[in-house]
Amino acid sequence: MTGNKPDNSPGNIPRHWLLKSEPNCFSIEDLAAAPDQTTFWDGVRNYQARNLMRKMRVGDQALYYHSQTNPSVVGLVEIVREAYPDHTAWDPQNDHFDSRSTPDKPLWDMVDIRLIRKFPQALPLPMLRTVADLAGMELLRKGSRLSVQPVTEAQFTTILRLAEEAKP
Repeated sequence: MTGNKPDNSPGNIPRHWLLKSEPNCFSIEDLAAAPDQTTFWDGVRNYQARNLMRKMRVGDQALYYHSQTNPSVVGLVEIVREAYPDHTAWDPQNDHFDSRSTPDKPLWDMVDIRLIRKFPQALPLPMLRTVADLAGMELLRKGSRLSVQPVTEAQFTTILRLAEEAKP
């Protein structure tokens, strides 16, 4: 790794990510209730986030983040299927419909994720901002809104340590 940026070279696998979800849209509880605790991660409509998803590989792990009310890291998931066309973009009845994307020329991708574990205690954004080891984390940058973000090995390890130390 160089500085605070993840090394995305092929020899540095698995990589780590952060996936944002609005809890009223698809919470970690929804993921836990899904068949085999697995689902597709759809609805990404930002080119930078889509391109990051295209770098994900089976076995990569991602922090699951609830955005909006009480923004917090709430769990850990694993990538179980690499990027493929997001079919929700083709459905006019779907909230994620995009008329520019077609089955012949898909614009958007999704990945499949499986729950590894829900943290016993959510790690709120204000608390994460106080952790010196997370100072360069994309999530903590002012104005950072990407729904898919790379996470360095050191940041990932710090978050997991904080999750283990947190008491419900």
